Amino acid sequence: MSDNPVFERIRRDITDNDVVLYMKGTPMFPQCGFSAAVVQVLSDSGVKFKGINVLEDPQLREGIKAFTNWPTIPQLYVKGEFVGGCDIVREMHASGELKQVLDGKGVAMA
Repeated sequence: MSDNPVFERIRRDITDNDVVLYMKGTPMFPQCGFSAAVVQVLSDSGVKFKGINVLEDPQLREGIKAFTNWPTIPQLYVKGEFVGGCDIVREMHASGELKQVLDGKGVAMA
């Protein structure tokens, strides 16, 4: 599966950017409540991130699910590592664990 162009694109995105959110819509205009919730958590935390709209590319929309073996979108990556979806990110934020992960990986927060 290493020759899968969608997987290569995902690997490139999560390697080239410290924080990546695969989402429905864009950070300025989320197209689902779950994506909007993760954008809000990241924005409230002052985290700079790259939002990637899976609605623009059906192959990416399915490919990201196969890449992580995770069935839902949004999906958050920090320094190349899959963190989780909406519920996990919200729980981690509420408990302070998200800040620990971001700090531990050297991600700047405002």
